[in-house]
Amino acid sequence: MPIPSRVALVDHLVRTRIAGDVATPRDNNLSHYRKLANGDRHYWLGLELGDRWTDEQDVLAVMAERCGVNDDPEYRLGQDTIDPELTVDALDRMAARLRKAAAGRQRVLFATGHPGGLLDVHRATASALRRAGCEIVVIPEGLTADEGYVFQFADVAVLERGATLWHTHSPEPMNAILDGLEREGRPLPDLVVADHGWAGRAGQRGLDSVGYADCNDPALFLAEAEGTLQVTVPLDDHVTSPRHYDPMTAYLLDAAGLDTDA
Repeated sequence: MPIPSRVALVDHLVRTRIAGDVATPRDNNLSHYRKLANGDRHYWLGLELGDRWTDEQDVLAVMAERCGVNDDPEYRLGQDTIDPELTVDALDRMAARLRKAAAGRQRVLFATGHPGGLLDVHRATASALRRAGCEIVVIPEGLTADEGYVFQFADVAVLERGATLWHTHSPEPMNAILDGLEREGRPLPDLVVADHGWAGRAGQRGLDSVGYADCNDPALFLAEAEGTLQVTVPLDDHVTSPRHYDPMTAYLLDAAGLDTDA
């Protein structure tokens, strides 16, 4: 795939609604911010936020700054936005961490709770890091979490139930992997590249963690603001075609100095 310029990538993100005017409505965003602030752990994505984010307006302020949603608390219905410039800025920060991983030939674990959208983004990144000399962590066999099985598909850890790759925000699959590695006496990853509760729990357990998050999933943005996650990339994590993410992935790998061939 040709490597897009920053300007071309921003245009592509807006046209495909990965950023810009995204599909997630404003009332859904505000509902999730409120539930996080009220202590609903489903929205904490594996993080321990304590009583630091109990004001919905504080959460909104971070989301406006780091994701680009409308910062007006009185705007409650209608379309919301992700700033594509912030998306590309975050991709550049993620690229710097991937470059470090490649230079040190680090152990990297990939995982997704959104296989319908982001699986191939993670797969392509894992393949590029392997070609650069990194060890892609192989997870232990026989892991279970949330009444499903935790296994790897195309180098990416996923949750499977009933022969279906499962959309999950839960941190428990990441707990299962990290606990399983410790039981086997194997080293933990130097870096986790993930999303949802997989990324949040990895960061909460002290690992270098970078990830992707939608504008209705504020926890990972709060974690980056606090330093628990190193990078959170704002994007719509399930657009109509997974192929729409290909230019973004190509940009990321090129910025990291990695081979972009599949």
